[in-house]
Amino acid sequence: MDIVAQRKEQSKRYLPHEISTKESAVKTYRQVGDVGYVCRKYHISKASLMRWNKIYDGKGESLIPKSHKPHTPHPNSHTEQEIKWIKDYHRRNPNITICELYGKLREDKAYSCHPGSLYRVSVRLGLRKKAESTKKKSRHLGIYDTPVQIGEKWQLGKP
Repeated sequence: MDIVAQRKEQSKRYLPHEISTKESAVKTYRQVGDVGYVCRKYHISKASLMRWNKIYDGKGESLIPKSHKPHTPHPNSHTEQEIKWIKDYHRRNPNITICELYGKLREDKAYSCHPGSLYRVSVRLGLRKKAESTKKKSRHLGIYDTPVQIGEKWQLGKP
């Protein structure tokens, strides 16, 4: 396993269970019928066991995780035509601001999306950089004057 795959594996929020573990847990649950026993034995949650039991049809392939990607785009998402308009306006005037672009699109093309979504699309298309955060940065550097020897005074509170 290469370094990139290892890092990706480490960044997951949970450790996925093996298909064999899922299958044996469901089979044990169907034979025994005791949820608590199965959950303790396989170190799984009740919700996972019930979800696996619901989709299990006797074959291990039914327990393979499926894609969550939607089959159709969101009804309020930008259409190809709207994206083309945005690219055209930006190509003709690269220094146009989001407010000016929004006004021109509303006036000329009957654009109906929110200005925030126009900003997100322009960032996604690479037409402009994402704005810097306005959140106030902490002035604390995390360096403390810690005594090295026993008996030295510690500073508590403000100097």
